[in-house]
Amino acid sequence: MTLFHNRRGKHRLVAASVAALACAAAVVWYGAKGEAAAVEPNVPEAKLVRAMAVKPARQADERIAIGEIRPQRESDLGFRLSGKLVQRTAEVGQMVNKGDVLARIEDQDYRNRLASAKADVAAAEAVLVEASAAEARIGALLAKGFATRANYDATMKGLRSAEAKLESARIGFEMARDQLAYTELHADFDGVVTATGAEAGQVVNAGQMVARVADPAARDAVFSIAEAAFSTGEDARRPLEIKVSLLSNPAIATIGIIREISPMADAATRTFQVKVALRDAPNEMRFGSSVAGRVNTMSAPVVVLPGSALFDKDGKPAVWVVAASSTVELKPVAIARYETDRVVVSDGLAEGDIVVTAGVNRLREHEKVRLPEGVTR
Repeated sequence: MTLFHNRRGKHRLVAASVAALACAAAVVWYGAKGEAAAVEPNVPEAKLVRAMAVKPARQADERIAIGEIRPQRESDLGFRLSGKLVQRTAEVGQMVNKGDVLARIEDQDYRNRLASAKADVAAAEAVLVEASAAEARIGALLAKGFATRANYDATMKGLRSAEAKLESARIGFEMARDQLAYTELHADFDGVVTATGAEAGQVVNAGQMVARVADPAARDAVFSIAEAAFSTGEDARRPLEIKVSLLSNPAIATIGIIREISPMADAATRTFQVKVALRDAPNEMRFGSSVAGRVNTMSAPVVVLPGSALFDKDGKPAVWVVAASSTVELKPVAIARYETDRVVVSDGLAEGDIVVTAGVNRLREHEKVRLPEGVTR
């Protein structure tokens, strides 16, 4: 029994030794393989990319804005006096001529004032006649030595006072006559009534709009334009011709010239109002009609890239540029505008730069790339 157990332990010892030798051999083999891998690394091949050479150029730039037709001259007409409106002849859409009566207010009080002023003039004229006669009489007595200088001076004072009173009465009469004329509201120019602000029987204040009259012969197309849309270079000093057409019928169109740009932005929309004077506006372009304004200009030299070239870096636009070492680098750019399938870059690229135009999301900073044939700096 003792011999049997010793032989069995010996067999176990031999088996353990063989297993240890096998593990050591495996460690040596794998270590050698690792050294071989370190000595001969697997160098990746440079990635072929689609790219294009940058060449800034001026581009045709068409700007479109939506606006409406408004009159160049439009006035809110109201009375110079307060009173009760007894008649309004002006109606919306009515054509009026210069001098036509548009409305009347109650005028009895002003007629009475005119009659009183007329009586004041008559009284002042009578006083002046009496003062003139007294001056002539005292003057004759003074010449003969039967009156004193003091009496004559008092008479002259009365004469001058009578003359001043007559002048004041005449001015009062003119004012009363003008006020009576102000009880009628007249059109200041030929035009069309576009709005009314009071009805018969209503008490109106001085200056309150009773009728609004617009001149249909001169019309503007009015647009609200963002600040970024204004030209800032040489083109800004040239008068631009703008094609204005009806939204409902683009075939009805005319040409206009910018005549006024608001110096201050609208507080709500932060846009600037631009008025375009229309040449020979068609009759179909009625006040309030919606129109489209188009202007064609040449932009400053810009770079046009396909939309696939754009990359986002920290929330800002950028593109991959191939450096002289054939590696790619991200370069921030300024975008002038986005179009359907391309972007217009206004700053950030120079002539000769090579920009990657496809597969930008699979590139890494300083990654080595290959350019297709025909793409050179």
